[in-house]
Amino acid sequence: MSFLVHLLAHNPLLLLFAVVALGYPISKIKIAGASFGIASILFAGIALGALVVTPDLDPALKKDVSREMKLIYELGLAVFVYAMGLAIAHSFWASFSKEGIKKNLTVAAVMLTGTVLVIGLSRLLHFDGRYAAGLLAGTFTNMPALAGVIEAVKRTTSDTMAIAQPTVASAIAYPIGVLVPMLSIPLSRRLFKVDVQKEAEGLRGYNAGCSRLLARTIEVTERGEGKTHVDLREQANCKVVFNRLKRNDHFIMAPLDLALRSGDLLVIVGAPEDIDRAIAFLGRDADVALQHDISEYDSTRVFVSNHDMIGRPLRDLQLPERHNCMISRLRRGDVWSVPDADTVLELGDRIRVMTARDNIPAVEELFGDSYRELSEASFLTFAMGLALGLAVGQIPFPLGHGIVFKLGFAGGPLVVGLILGRFHRLGHFIWNIPYSANHTVRQFGLVLFAAGIGVISGEGFRQILSRNLAWLPIFLGGAFIVATVADALAYWIGHKLFRIPLNVLFGIVAGTHTQPVVLGYATQQSRNDLPNVGFAAVYPLATILKIVLAQALLVLAG
Repeated sequence: MSFLVHLLAHNPLLLLFAVVALGYPISKIKIAGASFGIASILFAGIALGALVVTPDLDPALKKDVSREMKLIYELGLAVFVYAMGLAIAHSFWASFSKEGIKKNLTVAAVMLTGTVLVIGLSRLLHFDGRYAAGLLAGTFTNMPALAGVIEAVKRTTSDTMAIAQPTVASAIAYPIGVLVPMLSIPLSRRLFKVDVQKEAEGLRGYNAGCSRLLARTIEVTERGEGKTHVDLREQANCKVVFNRLKRNDHFIMAPLDLALRSGDLLVIVGAPEDIDRAIAFLGRDADVALQHDISEYDSTRVFVSNHDMIGRPLRDLQLPERHNCMISRLRRGDVWSVPDADTVLELGDRIRVMTARDNIPAVEELFGDSYRELSEASFLTFAMGLALGLAVGQIPFPLGHGIVFKLGFAGGPLVVGLILGRFHRLGHFIWNIPYSANHTVRQFGLVLFAAGIGVISGEGFRQILSRNLAWLPIFLGGAFIVATVADALAYWIGHKLFRIPLNVLFGIVAGTHTQPVVLGYATQQSRNDLPNVGFAAVYPLATILKIVLAQALLVLAG
């Protein structure tokens, strides 16, 4: 054992990946359907850090380990939050709609209440702002917020114990921040007496994408005479796309502005329930299945890898007019969606394109269809955006009384990522990276951060708990109180005040805790994708609020 400890202490990179190798398998263990995910790597880092960085370790060697782990966790944090900003930019800016504002007001009220509760507990139980900030970050399970706190603490002191305090409180509170919102889901169903499956059947205005799309043929009757795609969307609330159309024995592509005629045979693509409403609105089920007729038109699946197709809405690409083709389905990540005129393509999108059979090679060349090119993320634009975010993070914002606030390694890249992700491209520079590459970069960055900050905090964690084991029940109890009150308030404001459907509210609660484990449990319990709608709408604001409020606690609870 002493040889192993000596080996790890002299090889920080070996120590880093030993932490990952130990923590990652633990992250996959589920208890009652839940796991701690990447937080398991934080726990493993604390354990190995406490084991390796012992009091009798050579001070120079201890300093080297701390310096290298600091660089590792700062790198991981910056990469993670910037990639996350790019990924959630669309849902963040979309959240400023009328419905989005209600969702985010709920989160803001909950976060402010949680912050006030933590301040009250800190004064009642006599723990300082560093513990308070860690308690808030752990209760709402947000590592970027914890990182922002640690960075702020390090600007005021180099004391190892002081730097470890936020991590101690956060690590103890973290399990409570996962378990309480999970338990709130079945309890809220009983309290509000809502059948979530029936509620989901009556919700037509929410769209989280589809697990599958279908194609059907409609025979247009007199009630569909003169109707267009716009009429179908606005009057029947059908999110479908027109495909090919047979009129007077001739096949044509059906553009969105085409006025239908009685007797037309129209192929539409959409979710099963949307197709049923479209058929009732336009006519009846046709006796023939034109979607299987490939005599003149056929479809092909391609990857979007051509940069010229990125960042512009489909109406501007004018695909039917310029390239004799039409996109009927789009898959981003694991979700299918129906494109419309406002849809903007991103690198890595998988699309199904309908065109003339002899035009398929030209269509594949138009969109790129290169998996190899997709696997090569644009490191130039990624580095440019990340460098800009790090620079913005160092801008001081004076708050008065000698207090200076900085966005830091967490906030700066996140804000810049949200802005650049909103615009997709500026000139020849495309800021977004493919979905799969973004997900991998985010995970890798988060792993580096969790492992690095865990190792740095291990020594302080051991010393703090060895001196006063009472911190364990104090922070467990404090996290339970804060999480319970916060979640109860979220359900009351969201469901009773704003009339947000409970299915969507489950996702808002998960987003308030920025906790994918809770989101997965919510979708499992509700048996639909509606929680994803609430989660995506509030996740960005919840993350930013936690970064700001956790650092504010350093002063308010000091």
